Amino acid sequence: MFTFTDGIILRGLNLEPVKANVTVDDGIITDISKDAKEGKLIDADGAIIVPSFFNGHTHIGDSIIKDEGYGLSLGEMVKPPNGIKHRALASAEDSDIIESMKSSMLDMLESGITHFIDYREGGIKGVKLLKEASADIPIKPIILGRDDSFYGDNPDLAKVKSQIRKLLKIADGIAPSGFGEITDEVANLIVEECNKADKISSIHVAESESTQIESLERFGKTEIERGVQSNFNQLVHCTNPKNNDLELIKNSNANVVVCPRANATLNVGIPHVNEMLASGIKPILGTDNLMLNSPDMFRELEFTLKIMSVNYKSYLNPCELLKMATTNACLFDFDKSFIEIGQVAEFNVIKHFSKNPYLSIINRSQTKNILYTINKNIQ
Repeated sequence: MFTFTDGIILRGLNLEPVKANVTVDDGIITDISKDAKEGKLIDADGAIIVPSFFNGHTHIGDSIIKDEGYGLSLGEMVKPPNGIKHRALASAEDSDIIESMKSSMLDMLESGITHFIDYREGGIKGVKLLKEASADIPIKPIILGRDDSFYGDNPDLAKVKSQIRKLLKIADGIAPSGFGEITDEVANLIVEECNKADKISSIHVAESESTQIESLERFGKTEIERGVQSNFNQLVHCTNPKNNDLELIKNSNANVVVCPRANATLNVGIPHVNEMLASGIKPILGTDNLMLNSPDMFRELEFTLKIMSVNYKSYLNPCELLKMATTNACLFDFDKSFIEIGQVAEFNVIKHFSKNPYLSIINRSQTKNILYTINKNIQ
């Protein structure tokens, strides 16, 4: 049992700032009050106590080719099966992939991330490689698998279904690349099997303007519309919405993950975070491909805050932005906790730089300013 004293706690799902102490016993928050003083006392000295970070979207396998291919198009970089990433993964030794993933997970842990969702290439083998890499690291990977059998205009649907079911035995869900690589029949199979197994179905949509235009020309629907109609429960990017796309998302059960730095690096646009928030959508923030970006939520938060102001000529609410890296994930059953009595203790204690606790974290904090990361696995 221990108690952090004299902290500024960002409490609950809404990250309400409260000056108080917080007690943790056997990995559970048991008290939040000015009088809490049980167990070992740790002086937070005015530091901010905030839920640990949730990285909503990574491709950790391409840690092996950091910064390669800069300046190339989205398709040249990451489109399966011949993008630079896929060729590199196909030719790499398993041991090299495992070591690069381990290094990246340790980087994430050091920067206050305790959970991340990964789009894992390589089928069953790819899922197993990430499980092996993460086995001794106190971080929670949520692993979404895919298989090469998904791709093409005339896939063998019996084989697709078989591979989906095999993947779902060891993965947390299924995540094909996008509608440019799969048919609607494959999409429907993925969602159907994931729903049966009570697991995640996720897909990239509307990452670029060109894929939206192509989808409209071929199918008369945007990629977001196809994602919603297929009932995927997670849509990644949504950078280039058209028509009533955001309204469709709002009225669906899908959660949205946005990756502003990756979108900027690939020159495909800036996600409409201001409009999403105004419409009631609760996005989750991710850093995307390790080949493009470091998996650092501090950098993602600061970039997002400032690029939204430049792009949309209006300020982004810093509390709502911080929720995108912390408590919004709690709304969608990702096994992520928030700071409240009875919740699992998963939080960062971060040095305080200004009177605004949200901007102190977003605008000024770095990994070196994390004083403690509390996680049920690393206490």
